[in-house]
Amino acid sequence: MQPKPVDTSPSVHALLGAELKYHREKEGMSQGEVGKQLSLTGAFIGMLEAGTRKIRPEIALRIDEIFDTGGFFFRHCDALKKLRQPDQSVEAAKAERTAIRIQEYAPQVIPGILRTKAYAQAVLHSGLPTAAEDAIKDLLTPLLERIKMLQDATGPAVWTVLDEAVLQRMIGGPAVMADALRQIATLMRRRRIIAQVLPLAASGHPAIEGALKLMTFSDAPTLAYLKCFASGRLVDDPETVAQYQFAYSLIGASSLSPPDSLDLIESMAEYYDLKSRRTHNPSPVLLHKFEHIGQQPRIFL
Repeated sequence: MQPKPVDTSPSVHALLGAELKYHREKEGMSQGEVGKQLSLTGAFIGMLEAGTRKIRPEIALRIDEIFDTGGFFFRHCDALKKLRQPDQSVEAAKAERTAIRIQEYAPQVIPGILRTKAYAQAVLHSGLPTAAEDAIKDLLTPLLERIKMLQDATGPAVWTVLDEAVLQRMIGGPAVMADALRQIATLMRRRRIIAQVLPLAASGHPAIEGALKLMTFSDAPTLAYLKCFASGRLVDDPETVAQYQFAYSLIGASSLSPPDSLDLIESMAEYYDLKSRRTHNPSPVLLHKFEHIGQQPRIFL
């Protein structure tokens, strides 16, 4: 029996997943049937086959027993632990589409799912300053699909914590920033998302060294995604994920409340809007002073 092809390019873990799919289809078993024998859901088996989730040693042992593979999965599962971790941003994006809840701490830029098209494009241009416009368009297409997730009322529940630096870092110019922040405020007022701002005055916190995303599923354990420069790593070890969940709770506790965060985000949107108008119509009369974000912000003319 010829199994359906599986794209194994994004991750070495997808190689094991493809082998699992081969043996399952060879035996004429559904994902649900295999999942039942492993005390997992069929959807989770699909994630293992796609390489979105790693096959853990205890699961590998049971797979070897079910398909009588002579320890193949356990041996290779152990070998994969010694390999250099690849970029798993593709798998993370796939997992995000099936999550029922997304919690994300953003230390540098607005999270992908909350971006406007102009902001997303500006981020790509910043990260790839010499890339051709066609290449930017190719990268932008999947990002725009992620943005659409929040237009659907059945999409995931989203709780994001924006570092103060995200509001102050002017990506794409003042007009782009004004629109980007206004969109977040609109989603908050529609009660489509929960957003908080972590002020610089909060000092140190558990995720100070990088971005953190937690994805919760209806039929699989929570997955953590750690983003760093030009790379990302998925973590599904239960104990480690629990530590990240606790860290995220601490970050939220150190942040401004959602109502205060909304006031701040809308004030910053107004600030950038005024700055944009001043840029297009220079006038010495418009002088702006913005108070520190740790306090209630106001714009003075």
